[in-house]
Amino acid sequence: MTSGAAAGPAGGPAGWRAGGLSSVRLRATAAATLVVALALGAAALVLIMALRGTLESSADAAAARKVSAVLPYAETIELYAAQAPPGRAAESLGPPARTQSAPAGMSAPIRAGQVQLEDGTVARIADPDVLLTKRADAAEDWAGSGQYAVAKAQVATAAGPAVVLGRASLEGAEEALNTLYGALLPGVPAVLLVVAGMTWLSVGRALGPVAAIRAKVADITARDLHQRVPVPSSKDEIAALATTVNGTLDRLETAVERHKRFVADAAHELRSPIATLRARLELAESSELTVEALADVERLQSLAADLLMLAKLDAGEPLRTAELDLGQVAAEASLRARRRPEVRVELDVEPDVVMRGSSAHLDRLVTNLADNAVRHAASTVRVRVAAEDGQAVLEVCDDGPGIPPEHREAVFDRFTRLDEARARDAGGAGLGLPIARDIALLHEGSLVYAGSGFVARFPLDDG
Repeated sequence: MTSGAAAGPAGGPAGWRAGGLSSVRLRATAAATLVVALALGAAALVLIMALRGTLESSADAAAARKVSAVLPYAETIELYAAQAPPGRAAESLGPPARTQSAPAGMSAPIRAGQVQLEDGTVARIADPDVLLTKRADAAEDWAGSGQYAVAKAQVATAAGPAVVLGRASLEGAEEALNTLYGALLPGVPAVLLVVAGMTWLSVGRALGPVAAIRAKVADITARDLHQRVPVPSSKDEIAALATTVNGTLDRLETAVERHKRFVADAAHELRSPIATLRARLELAESSELTVEALADVERLQSLAADLLMLAKLDAGEPLRTAELDLGQVAAEASLRARRRPEVRVELDVEPDVVMRGSSAHLDRLVTNLADNAVRHAASTVRVRVAAEDGQAVLEVCDDGPGIPPEHREAVFDRFTRLDEARARDAGGAGLGLPIARDIALLHEGSLVYAGSGFVARFPLDDG
């Protein structure tokens, strides 16, 4: 079956969902979190390096102070390797622990770890963090592997030149750094989670008006161009966008209204002269020329009626609905359809298929479908009305060639005819099926091509 007309699939903003907005929201959240993560990482690195440097400098200063404190004692001590315990390579120095006087007239023997003072007394020095030694490599063994900060100074002892080593433990520095690590490791991810959450919520609130604008624009059709998108009170870029969209809708509504008035006025004004011309041709002497002219006038008359009906449908005029029997309307309209002698129209009408609607509009829907079926049928057109699954179902089928799958939606576009129906004598101007679908949608129903014919569905009357 070929046809005359159409309104193609309604695409547009309704197909664009909030996922778009979600991706903007996600990108903004990811960017903000990444920037904060880099900033926190750099700040944490600088803090750790600065704290480590400060603590190590403090330890170095403490070790140097130990060395400075014992230098006066180190210069008076003698190192006796023979008296040193086996394996001991140095003497520990430090503040005098205790002093003792030498016997009268005798000088006290100087032993390892003792200092002969000017008054003749002997002082024992035992600071474990100070070392007097002649070994150049003693610092490596004594200070350990990174456990101490070490300071040293050259000194001339009674037994010759030596080195005074002082050390300060780095354990406190490591504990301070470990405490900082313990605060940063859970703290940085927690801050990033807070930043991500706040950014997600903030961007969501900022994009909320955009979602409202998109939803409203998606709902606006040619029949309700009077609607406007909400304008937020924020007076920012989004408010400016909403104002611009409303201005565009104003201009669009004006243009569409002018177009509708033009089509309606033109169709209305054409009806009278066309009717007069048809009457004159019918009264004129019959000839081949008058027959062809009469056929053209009939086409013009049908086209003017279709344009006037489209203008009314586009204007969104409210329906005057009433309770009606769809089967009765279908039977009467099918019998008035254009006939071909070789085509038979069969009715399969279930009684009491009651719905609410406009009798005139539904009559036009059935007439358009029946005319289309008769024009393309081989021998039979079947009109069926039934109640199925809480819906009133109207089927208009024929045994013609049918519509290829790739054209089954295109036939509802206005002024669209398939190739085999483009001949001048093929009938419709491509408006019958678009009018039928608009009427179905106006009744909260649907109209589709279903293999062998057109199927319309309407809600049944609950009463």
